[in-house]
Amino acid sequence: MNGRTTRDEAVAREGSGPAGTKVVLRQAGEADLDVAAELFRGYLEFYEVEVTDPDRPRAFLAERLRAGDSFILLAEVPGAGVVGFTQVYPMISSLAMQASWLLGDLYVAPPGRRTGAGRALLREVVRRAREAGVSGVQLETAYDNHVAQGLYEAEGFVREEFHVYFHDLAEAGTGAEAEVR
Repeated sequence: MNGRTTRDEAVAREGSGPAGTKVVLRQAGEADLDVAAELFRGYLEFYEVEVTDPDRPRAFLAERLRAGDSFILLAEVPGAGVVGFTQVYPMISSLAMQASWLLGDLYVAPPGRRTGAGRALLREVVRRAREAGVSGVQLETAYDNHVAQGLYEAEGFVREEFHVYFHDLAEAGTGAEAEVR
């Protein structure tokens, strides 16, 4: 399974937040791009990513959906609307020698916080991953995002002690390239 469900299946997925708040989850499609892009902009702003082209977040999500290289889930809270999203990228784990998933983005807008929307999104990703038979779900967050870390750990995610390295090719100068023959 690649994470896709029909709209009817996804709408049937409801969770409860504090004080019985109902959270309705659905998989985003093309018709949801505007609302998903608005949440994605909030996510980028939260992580202080400068977006110079205001159309770029929507175009990025549209391309992911068109290419089929990720799936996006939306969380709706009655009375507050669509308040959260997550984007998941299927990948392969060489160490497990099978498919795994990268939960690349998880964001709940301020009006949806403390409603259980983030927890419901996270649980739905894990449920779908189990159903798909993948080896696990990987995610990362900022070192100082203690609220998210608390949620992840409460939902069974374990901080790994591997060192994570990243080489930012957008920032890399021309002196480090090697000539390939």
